[in-house]
Amino acid sequence: MNPPGVPQPLKGLRVVEFTHMVMGPTCGMVLADLGAEVIKVEPLDGDRTRFLLGAGAGFFPMFNRNKKSITIDLHQPEGADVARRLAGSADVVAENFKPGTMAKYGLDYAALSQVNPRLIYVAHKGFLPGPYDHRTALDEVVQMMGGLAYMTGRPGDPLRAGTSVNDIMGGLFGAIGALGALIQRGITGKGMEVQSALYENNVFLVGQHMLQYAVTGQAAAPMPARISAWAVYDVFDVLNGEQIFLAAVSDAQWRVFCDVLGFDDLKVDPDLATNNQRVERRSTLLTTLRDRLAGRDAAELSMLMERAGLPFAPIRKPEDLLDDEHLLATGGLADVRLPDGPRAGQTVKTTLFPITMEGERLGVRMDPPRLGQHSEGLLVALGYSRDDIDGLRARAVVA
Repeated sequence: MNPPGVPQPLKGLRVVEFTHMVMGPTCGMVLADLGAEVIKVEPLDGDRTRFLLGAGAGFFPMFNRNKKSITIDLHQPEGADVARRLAGSADVVAENFKPGTMAKYGLDYAALSQVNPRLIYVAHKGFLPGPYDHRTALDEVVQMMGGLAYMTGRPGDPLRAGTSVNDIMGGLFGAIGALGALIQRGITGKGMEVQSALYENNVFLVGQHMLQYAVTGQAAAPMPARISAWAVYDVFDVLNGEQIFLAAVSDAQWRVFCDVLGFDDLKVDPDLATNNQRVERRSTLLTTLRDRLAGRDAAELSMLMERAGLPFAPIRKPEDLLDDEHLLATGGLADVRLPDGPRAGQTVKTTLFPITMEGERLGVRMDPPRLGQHSEGLLVALGYSRDDIDGLRARAVVA
């Protein structure tokens, strides 16, 4: 848990989030990590990500720390009324449902801002308003239609990125918009609606490739087939089936690279003297380097590259990072207690928001909540009596 003195710049701010999956919860997690009180509204049977298997098993504990949970059945008029009262107490409301969903319950910006003109409302969507906004979007959908899968895969083999890049970054952009709106509210006294979308996020990510085409007239090739700007900039197979990425991105680095690996003949070869010469001979050069490095040890190469100040990276899997010496030494991992599933109650490591404030990492103040863990306390604070709460529970409005 956070030690005393860790900055909480959003302490005192209340965020109510009607979110599920990754995009909306990421926005809420960022605001929560920064100190806001974030209240997650869940259906009576819980956010579906609590119970996902496989690649989705880490969604809920990753993106819902530092939050409170209240369960409300929005389909019942009484439930929608409870949700509106809760939203009326908020500085920020965040949601990521299909267009029109929140309006059915009087929880859209138009309705809530009539009651609270200071409200900041962050809507996370598949597409910003336009011809596509009726479509159902997923991270993989927008990666395919937005050029990212094309750029990631080999030619003819589009491949999604290895994490939920658009969902996570879409939530980050939603949080950035909320922070900007908070500053504006401090000046004008008025809130506003902020919208963030998966597709537009993806287009932003590939914008550098769009500009490359606009500037050069040459279409960007998929990353595995691109013409590299540097000759030594690749993954090499080494001893015992291990792999390591090695690079030399300047003439000075090339000379050091040759020195530390004992490649004196390559260093003095006049045809390899400059980067552009090496790029022109990249295919032949890489074949030579692969042959010479195949019998070298990854740990030894890492030590040599680090001592020489050259770029390098052993190829690792996500689970390897749980034992990463840098993350462990710098507090980049924190303990959380799992709220659901067969390992509920067990403590595991999670990754923290990748910034420091006043030299401190923004840690875990609250474990990912159990379903409805804070329902009663929040209802009492909204003015519901003990009898009111018992009645709502008896009618399965809240749990």
